[in-house]
Amino acid sequence: MTTTQTPINALILVCTLSPSPKASSSDLLARQVAAEFKEHQVSTEILRIADFNVKPGVLKDMGDGDQWPAIRQKLLSADILVLATPIWVGHPSSLAQRVLERLDAELSETDEQGRPILFGKVGLVAVVGNEDGAHHVIADLGQGLSDAGFTLAAQGSTYWVGQAMHTTDYQDLQQTPEVTANATGIATRNSAHLARLLKASPYPAG
Repeated sequence: MTTTQTPINALILVCTLSPSPKASSSDLLARQVAAEFKEHQVSTEILRIADFNVKPGVLKDMGDGDQWPAIRQKLLSADILVLATPIWVGHPSSLAQRVLERLDAELSETDEQGRPILFGKVGLVAVVGNEDGAHHVIADLGQGLSDAGFTLAAQGSTYWVGQAMHTTDYQDLQQTPEVTANATGIATRNSAHLARLLKASPYPAG
């Protein structure tokens, strides 16, 4: 049996193409996810991938200044991984795709019982954009996270999309739409619950 007192933490990777300190709708939604996690006693850390030199490749360390290894260590220490991304031409951002590519290196990593090392972790997807495609992006990232070994909770995603062919961003809204706030609440609550379950009762070894 698990309780909300079980300490867990989440790493939130914001995959906007804009480096800090530029305002970002993806970062805004990520911070709202972090605020909701706090309500469930989940500590969080937010990193913006554009602020780091994450080299392309499928190895744990691509060398020559690659900063993914430090991010990877934070990921391995986290119980929950959140990928927050904008929609670009109907797809996740290139940086979100790069994160998935770097996670490919974990497929061959196992724990002392022979289980893939990411099996005990939960994935959550957060998406913003000014066009249709949120479900497609969530499907892409969710499948990628599942392949790497993450488990996704029921309704474990949140998103907002604006009117197609218009210029309003999520960060431009006067207030968060109720449906998005509700989705964020459900996704964080269920992800925290699932992470505690997996921590108390891991997947069986093969």
